[in-house]
Amino acid sequence: RLPEGDPESGGDSEDEGDSDSSGDGEDEEKENEAEIQRLEEQLSINAFDYNCHLDLIKLLRQEGELVKLRRARQKMSELFPLTEEIWLDWLKDEIKMASESSEREKVYELFERAVKDYICPEIWLEYAQYSIGGIGQEGGIEKVRSIFERALTAVGLHVTKGTALWEAYREFENAILETAQPAPGSIPSPEQQQMLCSQLEKIHTLFRRQLGIPLLDMEASYAEYEEWSEDPIPETIVKNYKKALQQLEKCKPYEEALLGAETPKLAEYQAYIDFEMKAGDPARIQLIYERALAENCLVPDLWARYNQYLDRQLKVKELVLSAHDRAVRNCPWTVGLWIRYLLAMERHRVDHGIISEMFEKALNAGFIQATDYVEIWQAYLDYLRRRVDFTQDSSKELEELRSAFARAVEYLKQEVEERFSESGDPSCTIMQNWARVEARLCNNMQKARELWDNIMTKGNAKYANMWLEYYNLERAHGDTQHCRKALHRAVQCTSDYPEHVCEVLLTLERIEGTLEDWDAAVQKTENRLARVNEQRAKAAEKEAALAKQEEEKAEQRKQARAEKKASKKAKKNRIGDKRKADDDDEGEWGQEEEAEQPSKRHKGDGDGIHLEEDMEVETGLFGRSGPEKPDYPGNQKEKASTSRKDIPKVLHDSSKDNVTVFVSNLSYTMADPEVKLKELFESCGEVAEIRPVFSNKGTFRGYCYVEFKEEKSALQALGLDRKVVEGRPMFVSPCVDKNKNPDFKVFRYSTTLEKHKLFISGLPFSCTKEELEDVCKAHGNVKDIRLVTNRAGKPKGLAYVEYENEAQASQAVLKMDGLTVKEHVIKVAISNPPLRKLPDKPEPGRASQFAVPRQVYGARGKGRTQLSMMPRALQRQSNPVAKAENGMVQNSPATSSDPSEEPKKMSNADFAKMLLKK
Repeated sequence: RLPEGDPESGGDSEDEGDSDSSGDGEDEEKENEAEIQRLEEQLSINAFDYNCHLDLIKLLRQEGELVKLRRARQKMSELFPLTEEIWLDWLKDEIKMASESSEREKVYELFERAVKDYICPEIWLEYAQYSIGGIGQEGGIEKVRSIFERALTAVGLHVTKGTALWEAYREFENAILETAQPAPGSIPSPEQQQMLCSQLEKIHTLFRRQLGIPLLDMEASYAEYEEWSEDPIPETIVKNYKKALQQLEKCKPYEEALLGAETPKLAEYQAYIDFEMKAGDPARIQLIYERALAENCLVPDLWARYNQYLDRQLKVKELVLSAHDRAVRNCPWTVGLWIRYLLAMERHRVDHGIISEMFEKALNAGFIQATDYVEIWQAYLDYLRRRVDFTQDSSKELEELRSAFARAVEYLKQEVEERFSESGDPSCTIMQNWARVEARLCNNMQKARELWDNIMTKGNAKYANMWLEYYNLERAHGDTQHCRKALHRAVQCTSDYPEHVCEVLLTLERIEGTLEDWDAAVQKTENRLARVNEQRAKAAEKEAALAKQEEEKAEQRKQARAEKKASKKAKKNRIGDKRKADDDDEGEWGQEEEAEQPSKRHKGDGDGIHLEEDMEVETGLFGRSGPEKPDYPGNQKEKASTSRKDIPKVLHDSSKDNVTVFVSNLSYTMADPEVKLKELFESCGEVAEIRPVFSNKGTFRGYCYVEFKEEKSALQALGLDRKVVEGRPMFVSPCVDKNKNPDFKVFRYSTTLEKHKLFISGLPFSCTKEELEDVCKAHGNVKDIRLVTNRAGKPKGLAYVEYENEAQASQAVLKMDGLTVKEHVIKVAISNPPLRKLPDKPEPGRASQFAVPRQVYGARGKGRTQLSMMPRALQRQSNPVAKAENGMVQNSPATSSDPSEEPKKMSNADFAKMLLKK
């Protein structure tokens, strides 16, 4: 034995290991307790946090806190339908603890709740097998049979999983048959013989029922029946079996599509549903809907279609209301599901108290738009209105309706407006409906007038349609005096369509008014229209003045840029003169007079279509024909650029658009763009040619064409759009001639409401995608994050975050809006981009009053920052320039066929002297 305490003995190390492990266990236990407490506090703030419920249940199960675990599961099941996995875990835990008959009854109740959430074959099978354990109790066998029959009704038609239930049922009946067999060698009594025959018939019936349903492995079940049965299978059963086999062959493609598809399989399920709808079997249609919903329980549209089918076709109260209840528990943020539920409850004459309670639940569901609250209130008010008997002067139902109208108006003003900064009902539709009810059904025009007076004070008095709506109500249920009063006020207040209101007033007086009324109306309308025309004229003058100011400012900026550029040019000329004086004393200016002006490069103005022509060698004051510059370091780049000009430019062939992509937003300083981009795009397929576009000075302009050998390579290259290259997002788009396709747009992202996606603003520019993901993933499964950048790749403090479903997104909005990230308070909302404004198209044949005439440029054209350096006195009006289809200029002044129109040629010397005089 080694001495005690020697490291090799391990005498102390084991104790130390035990103490370390116990210490780690205690630390972990404390951490779990703290996390459990945090999750419970979080749920006390927001009980609808689905993921928080899951995390709490997982921790409590891990810690063995059975009482807390049962309570947590109970709370979650009250708010949400539980998935098959959660139910099976809960049921197995309860089954382990159930020993007495009273506890077994609680497990039965739990099973009953489980099978109502979703139609799950596994839960039904577990339920049936658990019930077999209670076969010894009174009525145990009949109870088991009852559960099996219910299970077959629910999922016995399930093509892939139904067979297991049928086989379990038959095994149970076979076990009963074995117990009913008489002892070997004994003669059964008539009662026993009758019981045996009855039991055999039950098994025969199960086989025959199963063989008439299209299920997987039907052939094996048929073979088993043949082997088990002592008698030949009846012809009718064989016929039904073959018919079911044919139906199975029709279902197999849909089942195989589901097996091979990835979650969520919505397209595959919809195709299967359409197939079953054509067949028209209600039980099979219901089952395929339930299968789809079990995997897509958070898809509101799927619930809506299922509930619509049940409402219109099956109309079974328990089935319909159960489906509606599960729909709103799965997708509580969808107002349409709540409205359908209220209608279904009214349709099936559910107690008024239960409907009112369900409406209150809807108000607390956390809708994501202010208008959703208007819709749910309107649906509830419609229901209350239908309950009222208006033949009575007063009733409890009428008072409840009026109270609800008043509460709705207050609720939208307080609760909704505080949360969304708008009531969701700018036109006061609820108050308008209230006024109609009072006027038409209650004959209470006084109350209706009070309501309309309130409506007009909420900013609606300037709209003609609001006044005419009130006028029509007075016309139908009021009197002429109030009609006239309303129209006089309308003439005074309306600002959008005053002419229309004036016409209605004159029409009223023409039909019913006296001469005094007519004179008053004419005077009123004439005065009002005169003021309106005066105001419009002033507005037009103001707009014209503003346009003129903008035009003058633009002209001033243009002149300032011209002067700045002229001064730079003059300075450069002085430097050139000095250099020339050092090399030669006087020959340069004379030589320049003999040189011809260069032809300029043409550039198409289509977005995405850029064409280059061969450019002639420049001559002139600072052209290539001038004296060579000394080979100093700063001149190396100029030489490299000059060498670019010698490369012949290749015209883009529009017939190759399908194999070409247009690449833009590249860095102007990119060295050897051909080599760099070829390496980048070779991953998409064989590159035929890369054509970068260079400026007149030979510098890279940041865009190019990439031509592939095959079309599929070009399509694959579009996937590189927004890839960061040298610190900038590279834009890759199809090569489309916008002169031929002016409406062509490429925008990768949705511009409509996306309830599963968030828009986040106010982020610090230093926030990375990983940091934002850490913040967002605490509230759900994040599918994608996109940080918005400018064309230079710099962050704009905006981001889009896509969650798996609408529930997670709506919860994230509630928790993250107003959150502080790196000392920046962020704003979070559901993604709903504003409509993209399109430029107004002028009416054909009419020019805008304030339109600035477009300047006609020469062959090359000028951008916003390029100014003509020729003095205005020497400029001549250019002829309209015709364009080819691809944006190239075909006829320029330089190539005019009329020699008389050619301008007098100027030398660089004349041009420079003219500038220096300025």
